[in-house]
Amino acid sequence: MKRIPVLATLLVGLAIAAMIALGVWQLQRRAEKEAQLVQYARNIRLPPIAFPRIPVDEDGSLLFRRASAFCLEPVSFRIEGGRNARGGTGWRQIAECRTGAEGPGFTVQIGFGRDPHAKPSWKGGAARGYISHVPGHAPLIASAFGTTPKMLMLVADPPAAGLDPNPAPDLSAVPNNHLAYAVQWFIFAGLAAIIYALALRRRTVAPAAPPR
Repeated sequence: MKRIPVLATLLVGLAIAAMIALGVWQLQRRAEKEAQLVQYARNIRLPPIAFPRIPVDEDGSLLFRRASAFCLEPVSFRIEGGRNARGGTGWRQIAECRTGAEGPGFTVQIGFGRDPHAKPSWKGGAARGYISHVPGHAPLIASAFGTTPKMLMLVADPPAAGLDPNPAPDLSAVPNNHLAYAVQWFIFAGLAAIIYALALRRRTVAPAAPPR
C-alpha cells in the first residue's frame, strides 16, 4: 500500500474547508438580505428625503425611499431595456445630471420611451420619486460576493413629459439568492471530498496479483 500524500491531502482539506466557510457566509448573507427586505418595505412608507449628495449605496438602507433632487442640467442620456408601470416593454431613459460645480451629480431615470433612437427633450429641473440602483452589468461572481459597490439613482414619479411612467417600487426585484449559493458551495465541498476519497482509494489499495 502506498502512503497517503500529505501535501495534496492538506491542500484538498483547505479547499473543502474554504468552500464550507463560503457556504456558511452565504447563509449569513441570506439573513442580512431578509432584514434588508423588511427595511425596504418600511422605506416605501417613510417621508421623503433629499437625494444623497454622495450616491453610493453603503448599506442598502435607502433603497425605495422617497426622495427629491434638482438637476441643473442633464449632461448625458442612455437607455436600458425594461418594463414600464403598465407592464409594457420599453426603454428606460436615464439621465446623468449636474448639480453644481462640486459633487458627483446624480442619476435619474426620467421615464420610459418607445423609440430607442429618440433623444429625450428633458432639460432638467426638480425631480422626485424613489431611490433605486443604477443599472449595472457586473459579472455574476462579483454580484454573488457583493464586491462591487452599487450606485444610487432617482426613479422619477411622475415621469418627464412625453414619457411613459416608471414602475413602482418592487420588492420582488431584489434578488435573494444566497441560499442557492450556499447550497452550491456545500455541494462543491461534498463532491471534492468524494472525488479525493475515491482517488486515495485507488492509490492506496494495492492491485491484486495476476493469476498464474
